[in-house]
Amino acid sequence: MNKSGVGIVAAQRAHFTQPLELKGGSVLPAFDLVYETYGALNAAKSNAILVCHALSGHHHVAGCTADNEANIGWWDNIVGPGRPLDTDRFFIVGVNNLGGCHGSTGPGSPNPATDKPWGADFPVVTVVDWVASQARLADHLGIDAWAAVMGGSLGGMQALQWTLSFPDRIRHALVIAAAPKLSAENIAFNDVARQAILTDPDFHGGHFYEHGVRPVSGLRLARMLGHITYLSDDQMAEKFGRRLRVGAGSYGFDVEFEIESYLRYQGDKFAGVFDANTYLRMTKALDYFDPAQDYNDDLARALARARAKFLVVAFTTDWRFSPARSREIVHALVHNGQAVAYAEIDSAYGHDSFLMDEPHYHAVVDTYLKRVKL
Repeated sequence: MNKSGVGIVAAQRAHFTQPLELKGGSVLPAFDLVYETYGALNAAKSNAILVCHALSGHHHVAGCTADNEANIGWWDNIVGPGRPLDTDRFFIVGVNNLGGCHGSTGPGSPNPATDKPWGADFPVVTVVDWVASQARLADHLGIDAWAAVMGGSLGGMQALQWTLSFPDRIRHALVIAAAPKLSAENIAFNDVARQAILTDPDFHGGHFYEHGVRPVSGLRLARMLGHITYLSDDQMAEKFGRRLRVGAGSYGFDVEFEIESYLRYQGDKFAGVFDANTYLRMTKALDYFDPAQDYNDDLARALARARAKFLVVAFTTDWRFSPARSREIVHALVHNGQAVAYAEIDSAYGHDSFLMDEPHYHAVVDTYLKRVKL
């Protein structure tokens, strides 16, 4: 067994030929979803958990790949035998969403109308669209209803949407470090990040593939900005403080503080592997998510049709999706008399806390999932 709890894993691909009508009015004539699974589906097909990824995530949730043992899944610390998402008990599914850049149909995929990459012509997709496509994947796997749908941040929004789009196909929703809609401040952060990409000379209106270039500079800046919002002030102070790099002090504009070095490293790393058009669409999906919009901003009315039981988890130092935003969801469910458990975890890691191997947090998830009947 590798360091990972589930060992070596391999991605799978599902092709769907039935057109998918998107919330924005566009239609995808066909599409692919790339996914991974961990554990075994039981005979009753009642033990499946869907893990939904956040903005920069993908299908590789756990395990490592055969060609690279260091390529560990982004949520590996919570998936595996004896871990909260126990693969001895559950069948875990991770999927790369539509519009992604890790194998599922997205802006870098061939447009059947032109045989060129979709680029800017790929439609904007929403959380509602992702859930609709994930339901197609559930059909493909023979899963009538998920034991649970789980995710952090944008992934938590998908779990919440599942309870509304397909109330009879989800028994539990684990909504972690999420919100019922973005604040104006969060929309503003997303727009600044998008502007960094859109104004990069190498963006070429989204058709940079045809020019043999990538808007690396814009994507790098977008990631640096985003990364600041994922960390807490206390964490940055503890990890970096105002420490200068060795040899710093030139009174210039090169990297001098350790925090500058860290952010530039994260920006470079991300820009080397992610697609700019995907980033634009993922942030727009965040902006558009607002299930209460059609209910006169009454979240309780919007959630009334949900039949699932809920676990809502927030983290004290998460200022991007603060605990107050999670409590909005809890209050709406309580108002309706719906089943909900809430945990507010004291963590130093800010919004990224949901990715960390934090014992109290993992114990909460583990305890909740142990009570899920199969």
